[in-house]
Amino acid sequence: MPQNDQYLVDVIGFNPTERAMLTSVFALAARRDPGFVQYDPVSAAAPDLYLVDIDDPAALGEFRALNRRGSLPAVLVASPGHGGGQPVLERPLQWASLLQALEDAMEAEDDTMPAPLEPVRDTSSSRHHRAGEPINRTPAPGQGLDASGIKRALGDTVLVVDDNATVRMFMQAKLAPFKFEIDFAETGEEAVGLTGSREYACVFLDVVMPGIDGYQVCKLIKSNKQAIKKTAVVMLTSRSSPFDKLRGSLAGCDEYLTKPLDEDRLLEVIAKFLPSSRRRSGRSHHR
Repeated sequence: MPQNDQYLVDVIGFNPTERAMLTSVFALAARRDPGFVQYDPVSAAAPDLYLVDIDDPAALGEFRALNRRGSLPAVLVASPGHGGGQPVLERPLQWASLLQALEDAMEAEDDTMPAPLEPVRDTSSSRHHRAGEPINRTPAPGQGLDASGIKRALGDTVLVVDDNATVRMFMQAKLAPFKFEIDFAETGEEAVGLTGSREYACVFLDVVMPGIDGYQVCKLIKSNKQAIKKTAVVMLTSRSSPFDKLRGSLAGCDEYLTKPLDEDRLLEVIAKFLPSSRRRSGRSHHR
């Protein structure tokens, strides 16, 4: 599979709650290699892949009409037992399994190398390109830059603060595919020093560490007026009691994740605190 490709995914069907989730999923998926971007019907390009809600008869009918001229690459989503014997991604939608299904579908499509899709409708507003028209691919973020330049262009640096090497390795594995620049600290004092000299989109912060604990570190980070606007603090801890969560909230943390970390929940939080997502949220609050 080529590096730095971005595939256009046409989303057909799905309820408003799932649509909102998919918007966040694609904000994160666009950063991967390969990247996945939600298809815009006004684009001159054709979709590379379809994400179809086959529980919705109208969505299934639309996809069947598009698929009539040849087999199209697709991820089909259905409730358990409603797949009709064909391979489907079952509801409820899960971040990690959805991202993997998109990647698997395009790998299978690249392996088969099908003939170009024939046009379904020959109009200027068609969802598919007309034969002979060039396809304008969406460039990957930071395309043409080296690896460090891409990370700077994306503007997303995160800090992982944990004295446990296993947790640091886990976070490295989950964050790296999305082109985050990652710093690590093993103590609260190190974290305070780094946040005082660098700007972070997000700080993943353990509670129990040598020296000052995570609650104190969070308070110090949030005492910086710029950090309140630009830096999200996510507590990572095995302490899951309501009292501990209240302490995290009082310290100013934005999210509280308990260990062992759930991958789907982690991806959801990462997407939530992307700078682009925080800007959208800020605009909506001012309307």
